[in-house]
Amino acid sequence: MPDSNSPSAASSDRPILCRGVRGATTVPKNSRESILTATREMLFVIMRANHMQPEDVASAYFTTTPDLNATYPALAARQLGWYDAALLCGHEMAVPGGLPRCIRVLIHWNTTCGVKEIVHVYLREAKRLRPDRKSMPAVPLEQLEEFLHQIDMEALKFDPDGNA
Repeated sequence: MPDSNSPSAASSDRPILCRGVRGATTVPKNSRESILTATREMLFVIMRANHMQPEDVASAYFTTTPDLNATYPALAARQLGWYDAALLCGHEMAVPGGLPRCIRVLIHWNTTCGVKEIVHVYLREAKRLRPDRKSMPAVPLEQLEEFLHQIDMEALKFDPDGNA
């Protein structure tokens, strides 16, 4: 029986959209087993929290901090049955003071869920990567408007004939 959040669910009158689902976790050491175990756990929790089915995953982009290179975290997704999703791995930026031994994922998920219904999962030390949105400082609208006045919007438009 299809899950109510699955695109194949016939009962929903909501459109199927591609949504981003984020997750992160940390590992105690740079080993193949640590990376695969933590990534499987993170993906399993994301799948359960969102009622996600592997066949509804369009793609996933995994990153690790530069101190993790023992294996590809995408292998853990294949181990969980993500056979048809496009998977890619890369390294996070090496930001001074950043969280070490961290695995992150951005999943592109075909779903009928609204953006506020999606559960993003942060495990272990990665919990500190997700600050409360209310504590984020606002950018003054005047500052953005001033920047916008410096941009020639017409110059940004694509010209298929190649005329500058």
